[in-house]
Order: sequence, then structure tokens, then C-alpha cells
Amino acid sequence: EQLVQSGGGLVEPGGSLTLSCTASARIFNTNAIGWFRQVPGKQRAGLACVDGNKGFTDVAASVRGRFSISRDAARNTVYLQMNDLKPDDTAVYLCAADGAPGYYCSRPGHWGQGTQVTVSS
Repeated sequence: EQLVQSGGGLVEPGGSLTLSCTASARIFNTNAIGWFRQVPGKQRAGLACVDGNKGFTDVAASVRGRFSISRDAARNTVYLQMNDLKPDDTAVYLCAADGAPGYYCSRPGHWGQGTQVTVSS
């Protein structure tokens, strides 16, 4: 199952963006969903994760304090709020759900289509 992403685009340094990722109810309510980013030539980086059952969240130390993850059960949607964006945050951002419950974003099996975020003045 593919997840559906929205958001992204061009933003100036210091600006904010919110990315959305919508999943099926089955996946949303059982599997963890996380956000990753990919820069050409670099390894994909995990940014944040929210548990599908209890809603526990975690944010990578590299973006903690600027990025946050949340979810809306009524919309089966997970959000990535990005504040104080920097040029180094420029990347393709992807959301992914684990292929099964219990892996807390370590076994992505369902991916969004990706969205470009460019931070530039």
C-alpha cells in the first residue's frame, strides 16, 4: 500500500513547513509511521517516528527541537512539523510505515511518493 504525502516546496531559511502523510486505517492503527529524508549521494536518514498503537513519538537528535511528529487519528494522517529550516535541510522527504507492527520505524514496508523540500533564499 502506498502512503500519500502532501506538503513541501521552497522555503526561506528560518521558515517552517508541515508535511502530511496519509495511510489506510489498517496501517495507521497498527504500524509505526516515520519520516525520512534523502539527499543524493548520502544515506537516507530517519527523522522521526510515531508508534501506531500507543502513539509514542521519537525525533532524531539531529533535528530535535526544530522538527516534531504528530498524528491525527480522525484523518489517518501523520504530520512532520519543521521549524527554523536551514539550507542543510534541503532533501527529498519520505514517509514510510513499517511492514508489520512492533518495529518502530525500523522495517519500512510502505512508502509515500516523496516530496522535495528546498530551503534557500
